[in-house]
Amino acid sequence: MKEKTFGWRRFFLPVLLIVLGVFSIGIWSFFSTRDNANDAFQDLFNRNYSIFALKLPEKMDFAGEKVPLNYFDVRESLDKELLVNTYWQSQTLLFIKRANRYFPVIESILREHNIPDDFKYVALAESGLTNITSPAGAVGFWQFLSGTARDYGLEVTNEVDERYHLKKSTEAACLYFKESYEKYGSWTLAAASYNNGRKGLDKQISRQGQTDYYDLLLNEETGRYIFRLLAFKLILNQPEKYGFHFRVEDLYPLVPTQTVRVDSSIHSMEAFAHNLKMNYRMLKYFNPWLRETYLSNKKGKVYELEIPEKDFRSSVYSSDSVFETWKSD
Repeated sequence: MKEKTFGWRRFFLPVLLIVLGVFSIGIWSFFSTRDNANDAFQDLFNRNYSIFALKLPEKMDFAGEKVPLNYFDVRESLDKELLVNTYWQSQTLLFIKRANRYFPVIESILREHNIPDDFKYVALAESGLTNITSPAGAVGFWQFLSGTARDYGLEVTNEVDERYHLKKSTEAACLYFKESYEKYGSWTLAAASYNNGRKGLDKQISRQGQTDYYDLLLNEETGRYIFRLLAFKLILNQPEKYGFHFRVEDLYPLVPTQTVRVDSSIHSMEAFAHNLKMNYRMLKYFNPWLRETYLSNKKGKVYELEIPEKDFRSSVYSSDSVFETWKSD
């Protein structure tokens, strides 16, 4: 009995050590494999979802006026708007796509009125280049209230609302910018006054004894306004630098149109569109300032309607000539 017991004990310890060793290797292998998988996933995540701090330019201007980036609060305000608009990717990419269609129209009118090109970013900030209506009743790309629109020569009635007319509302905005520049002697303050209103801006200039936008304490929206315009300027001028990649055909093209003059009433917009070999939807798309299904026009005023060229809906994204024509302008 003693000899058998001694033999059992002699083999037990080595066997136990072997079992523990195999078990330890299995545990180590399991966790090692899991760690490797986690590391691989983390690497993949980092490559595809990296968030970077953005480098600010050493110098910048708005409408030719220097932005004092040596001020810490100015740098931080620009940094905030640049981050917000860079990492709100879907919205900013839509802005880039729409700008391809509408900026050429706006830029041309700004040049005609000798307004700095940077003011096109005002329309982008105000409406995202869409004919939206604000809770306060401001309308269109340039967000005019009805009273202000009439003051600057726009027709605003139940049937015709030229706040929705891109060309005419842009011309009205140019008149506002000119008046503001004459008043303040600063394009930066002219842009700020478009957001805050001249009365509101005058009140703060008088209260604070400052005439530089970057030295004024303004309400949150107006205080951010110029920096938002600057962020748009940076991103839209160098989109790839801020992570936006696209092909020319991804952008919304400028649709070729022709003008139809109307100096009489239109009893049915649907029938009118049919006579022009288009549908009611497209008539309103290109002329959103026509607000009713008819046009009384009792005074015989001449209205210019934009209608697309033939077969534009099927060809505009497939014809390279459309994009080449736009790029050559």
